[in-house]
Amino acid sequence: MRRYPLWIIAAGIVLAVVAYIFFLKTTFVDPFSFRWNAIYGEGINPDGFEVRGIDISRYQDNIRWDLLRNSDINGQPIRFVFIKATEGTDLIDPNFNENFYQARQNDILRGAYHFFSPRTDARQQARFFLRQVHLEPGDLPPVLDVETRGSLSKKKLQRAVKQWLDVVEQHYGVKPIIYTGYRFKMENLNDTIFDDYPYWIAHYYVNELEYKGKWTFWQYTDAGHVDGVGQQVQDVVDCNIFNGTRQQLLDLTIRKEQIENIGL
Repeated sequence: MRRYPLWIIAAGIVLAVVAYIFFLKTTFVDPFSFRWNAIYGEGINPDGFEVRGIDISRYQDNIRWDLLRNSDINGQPIRFVFIKATEGTDLIDPNFNENFYQARQNDILRGAYHFFSPRTDARQQARFFLRQVHLEPGDLPPVLDVETRGSLSKKKLQRAVKQWLDVVEQHYGVKPIIYTGYRFKMENLNDTIFDDYPYWIAHYYVNELEYKGKWTFWQYTDAGHVDGVGQQVQDVVDCNIFNGTRQQLLDLTIRKEQIENIGL
């Protein structure tokens, strides 16, 4: 070190520190900066859509439904709420029954979703969902949440997903909604066998949904804030858009004759 002037050593240290900071920023900060923006109220709220809603699970605890029913997203009232019901073949969301009841009591259009597990039989998962969830006239169609394929190949995942959809569709007489992420859809579920199902696509912090196919719902953030859901800045909720008018949303709901056909 004594062979180099002090200023060269100092400059080298400064460059090393700058390079290290740049590495941390590009690797760990920038990819997740949208989360910090959302926490501090700077999340993107896409314009041009009139029907907004949320989805909830046990992670949104102690919901004040009296406040939620009168809250809004980007100036639009909350018209619908999807509620987690089940997962796999044995997990029931502990808040499902209360949330499902309160949504109807507070005149918010409601739906229920099942989180798909690639580790267990799809038909058993469908039957478990049907035993726990009893949709009524005016409810949104059942939802299958598909986010991981585990050790399944793409083809095996697609077959399993179709099995769940077929069992539930046969029961209710309506096509279930498929929830999935934009990239997961393109990589794993981009097959014509799913073309007739309504899609609920998750794609965060973009002004426009990049998915070019037909879609019915868009989950555009997982870090939204609405009155009635939490009281702290870290209390967040998923926010969604319906791709249509309020009447079209109502038209999507389950009809009385469909419920009567299954003897519920």
